[in-house]
Amino acid sequence: TQLEGDRRQNLVDELVTRHRQLEASYRNEGPEPDMSRSSLMAGGAARGVTNPWLLEESEETRGLGFDELRQQQRRIIEEQDAGLDALSSIISRQKQMGQEIGNELDEQNEIIDDLTSLVESTDGRLRSQTRHVQAVERKSTSCG
Repeated sequence: TQLEGDRRQNLVDELVTRHRQLEASYRNEGPEPDMSRSSLMAGGAARGVTNPWLLEESEETRGLGFDELRQQQRRIIEEQDAGLDALSSIISRQKQMGQEIGNELDEQNEIIDDLTSLVESTDGRLRSQTRHVQAVERKSTSCG
């Protein structure tokens, strides 16, 4: 219908206008260079339509231009990278310590295995000698 065609044409016109405003704001040009970024997306609010993209801007970014926002993002990313590098070195050190502990445990297990085999062989010799002593004792009581 004509009414629907007009409504759609108005929507397209609003989108074109917002697009131009965004481009001008991106280049820091236009009639209002200090225009709030959130106001560019507020066109639907005037008609009673809620805009899911319209969010309250934080104090940290309010009033900053695109270049300043990029610099802030780069600074935040550099801080995160530094934190990740520190975390990586800590994890690497813990991995190294874990490997050293594992190697030490392997050595201790070998020592325990050697001791176990020595104790078993000593126990076997002790039992053998005990049987010999019992045999000698039986012979000595029968001779007496």
